[in-house]
This record gives sequence, C-alpha cells and structure tokens, in this order.
Amino acid sequence: MAYLEWSRAFGARVSRAHVQSLAGRAGELASRLAGELEANTLPFLRMGYVEAIQRDMPALAEQARKYKNMLLLGIGGSALGARAMQRAFAPGQDMPGHDGRSLWIADNVCAVTLGEWLTRLKPEDTVVVTISKSGGTIETISQYFLVRQWLQKALGDAWKDHMILVTDKEKGFLREEARTYGLGSLEVPDNLGGRYSALSAVGLLPAAYLGIDWQALLDGAASVARPLVENPASIKDHPSFALACWAKALEEYGYHDLIFFCYEPLFATYGPWFAQLWAESLGKDGLGTMPVPATGVTDQHSVNQMFLDGLRNKACLFLTSSKPVSGPVFPEDLPEGWNFLAGKPFASLLEAEGMGTRMALTQCDVPLVHINLDNAGEFSGGQLMMLLEAATIFTGWLMGINPVDQPAVELGKRLANARLGKPGYPKEEQDLAAYLQVPEEKQSF
Repeated sequence: MAYLEWSRAFGARVSRAHVQSLAGRAGELASRLAGELEANTLPFLRMGYVEAIQRDMPALAEQARKYKNMLLLGIGGSALGARAMQRAFAPGQDMPGHDGRSLWIADNVCAVTLGEWLTRLKPEDTVVVTISKSGGTIETISQYFLVRQWLQKALGDAWKDHMILVTDKEKGFLREEARTYGLGSLEVPDNLGGRYSALSAVGLLPAAYLGIDWQALLDGAASVARPLVENPASIKDHPSFALACWAKALEEYGYHDLIFFCYEPLFATYGPWFAQLWAESLGKDGLGTMPVPATGVTDQHSVNQMFLDGLRNKACLFLTSSKPVSGPVFPEDLPEGWNFLAGKPFASLLEAEGMGTRMALTQCDVPLVHINLDNAGEFSGGQLMMLLEAATIFTGWLMGINPVDQPAVELGKRLANARLGKPGYPKEEQDLAAYLQVPEEKQSF
C-alpha cells in the first residue's frame, strides 16, 4: 500500500491547526474542481484521452520497436517524464553491455550532443519522435529541421517511416507536417500542458518503445484520480489536497524551499520532473516554493549539509518504497570493524541511511512528509505522478494563482525570438536593444 506519513510534517513554525484551517476550504475547491472537470480543463486528471491512446498508440509503438534507437526531440515537459520513466523502469540502457533498444532525448540546444548523435546513430536504425503540443517550440522545431534533413539524405522518401509526431490534433506546424507528408502522429489533448503530459502519448510512446508497462502507469494514475473525478467532494479526504494544504502553510510560514528527497534510486529522475511541475506551475506573482531535487544517498554527501544546517527555510517530501530490490548480500568473512554488515543485503544500507537522513532532517526542524510507495514498479510510478500533479493544481488554487500557465517563461521565449530576428516582436526588439546598450563590466579570471 502506498501512503503518506505525517508525524513529522508539523512543528517548528508549521502549525497542524493552521493546516487544518486551510483544509476548511475543501468545499470551495470541490466546487471549482467539479466545474473544471465539466469544462475539461484538467485532462490529466479526467484522463479522457486514454481511449484514444489505447486505440492509436500500439500500432505506432510497434512500428517504432522495429528500430534500435529512438531519438526524441522535445524539451521541458516533452522530455522530463520520458526520461524519468526510462531511468525508473528501463534502466538497462545505462548498464554495461546493453545491446537492446535505446532512447536518446534531445532536450537542450547543445550543438555538440546533437552533432554527435547525427554522426554516431545510423538513420536506418533510428526512429525520431518529435514532441511539441503547439508545434512551434523553437528548440524542438529547429532540431526537427536538422534531423529531417539527416533522415532524407540517408533514406530518401523512406524518411517518413522513421518519423512520428506528437502534437495538437488540429493545428500547428507539426500537424501540418503530418498532413503534408503522411507522417505517423499522436495527439496531445486540448488543455494538457507539457508538465502535466507525462501520462499521455508524450511520455507513454517512449515508454511503450522501451517495453515499459504503460498500461500499469495509467492504471496507477487512475487509482489516484478516480475518487476526485467521480466525486469532487471527496477532495476533503484526498492525500493530494492534504499535501496542498501543507504546502500552502509552508509558504505562509517562510519555508521557501521544498526538497524532493528520493530514496528509491531508480526514481531519482522523478526529481527534475517534479521540479518543473512545481516551479512552473506555482512560481507566480512573487509566490511559490522552490523545488529542490535530491537523491539519497548521493546528496547526503553534498547538499544535505545545507538542508540540515543552512537557512531554516526548507521543508521536505521524502520518497521511499516498501519493497526495494535487496541486491547482493555481504559475505560473512568481513574484516573486523565491518562484520556488522555480514549477511545483510546491500539494500539494508539504503534503508538505514534513509532512516538516518529522515531523522536528521526532522531534528533540524525541517518539516517532512514521507511518501512511501508500495514498490518501484510502473503502477507506483503512475500513482506518484498523479498524486503530485493533483497536489500542484490544488496548491495553486489555494494560493490564488493559475497553476496551468507560465507567463514568465513565455516572456523569455518572446525575447529569444526577437534576438533571432523573428518578425512580430516589436516591443521585445526595443527591450533587447535597450538591454544591449548597457555597457558590460568585465572582470577576467
């Protein structure tokens, strides 16, 4: 059974009574939830798109599995979920001697990396998946142009069999490309922002390609979402709402950093996925808490010093699972001073260090909620994603901000377009000119 453990969530500056007072807003949020479900503005929660995925994705996944490599072009929410799933549920790619299918994710503007991939990967062995809901994400579309050319040069007209697009059903550049060239495609549903899209075709197509049990991911997510969808009034007892009330209280009491400390090693890349979800959703109007991904036990030996003895502005979500892989067993003939390990499985070290870190954090006045998964399988992974997505939405509503837009991110995109000379950005061009007129103050080192 997956559960939240609350005994260390309060104390220091965080009052249980205050969190309970926030829970008194459950009726208000239940009404809003019912309205937004009816309007289909929360598709990640309603999961109405699952029927289309189950109908359309298997054939494209089977087509993709003919190839040894998948090159995914996508950034932010189009990449982070897929990477989290690959590292958690198909870690063989990162092991010595791997000769099976591999997923390569082009999630940044790195000329060196893309150049190396286009040199080392064989076009005939590669399927390319381009993901952009809008079809206009400049980083992804620029990669698409280069990779399309790479495929065309090597394969001629057969390049079309090596390209799959995941984008809006009706509009945008990528949808036009799909129509023009007859490319295989899957849709990103309306109102489904990138950071909430991991359990749609965006993340599930790469998962299916790697042989991950994508249906179990959906089933796990549905088990968390179903009570909210079938009866919005049940929000008052839902763990995602409890997390939201706690998170809102943290902000009010000056806890501005929220550590996501993962002590299930295969889930470590869920940390960056959560960081985007939380930060892009809630960092608005001078509000929000900063997500800080951390991996146990690695970060015990680095940033944990700051967590324990730095500024007292940190709280923690602490992730474990009940059934970690035990691993090899220590031999009986260990040297003196180390024989306390004899006969124990390697995983006992992870459990002990996790317990020690959890205790140390709470003794240093870090409010902590322990998230314990039943195991490290796909069903649990889907449960965790849905729990955190719903908690993010409800936290935003309690804060009085819109948790599904990202206005500041869009500002940076507009300024970048002006820098590149794209027409239609006169104000940004003026701002850019003014920015560049400020004399630089350089100091060599």
